[in-house]
Amino acid sequence: MKLQKETKESAKTESGHGKWYGDACGTAFALELIGERWSLLIIRELMLGPRRFSDLRASLPGISAKVLTERLDGLEKAGVLSRRKLPPPVATHVYELTEWGYLAEPAIQELGRWAARSLAHDPTLPLSPVSLMLSMRTMIDHAAAQPLIANMRFEIGNDVFFARLTGGELTVARAGDGDPAADFSVRMPRPFPFLRVVYGKQPLETVEAEGELLVAGDRDLAKRVFAVFSLPPKCA
Repeated sequence: MKLQKETKESAKTESGHGKWYGDACGTAFALELIGERWSLLIIRELMLGPRRFSDLRASLPGISAKVLTERLDGLEKAGVLSRRKLPPPVATHVYELTEWGYLAEPAIQELGRWAARSLAHDPTLPLSPVSLMLSMRTMIDHAAAQPLIANMRFEIGNDVFFARLTGGELTVARAGDGDPAADFSVRMPRPFPFLRVVYGKQPLETVEAEGELLVAGDRDLAKRVFAVFSLPPKCA
């Protein structure tokens, strides 16, 4: 009976587990932490490394500065992300996920995989560069990718990523000076042309001819790598 009393009292608190639902389920607690609009997408945008406030606004054009500030503050208080100041000459603040915050990636992947099976899912809507790279980590066929080894560079607008495929696993990070040479590079102003190749399975040359996609380097390897990504089948 004491446990029941403590649970009821904790449900009345303004913060912490129980603030919305008064439910011991971990799913309920997760929604209390990241269930507000934009929260999970902010976490998604930080999944590949720290970002400035302006970077987050650019990646999430529908969010206002006020709401972004509120969500960042809430996620920081919850221990999902932290804020730190970069040393000179940059001297600006960035937001980055905590060790616990990074552990949300499997949940984001499973939500994405589940939602993509809906007939209402529209893959032609805008997609951020981080979303594209995370989708590839989510939609890869690990068995088909097992024999492949590739270092890849992706330039999506102003965002640049280095990806490595080995042992059926795809790792992705923001590109840096210490990255090894890429076997091939992919350049695009926005993700959609590339989505037509990897998920729509349209011929690479056809999409390239339209001028919004360029693959340089080992093109045969690139095509074999692109073939191991696919969206899950739809559910009626």
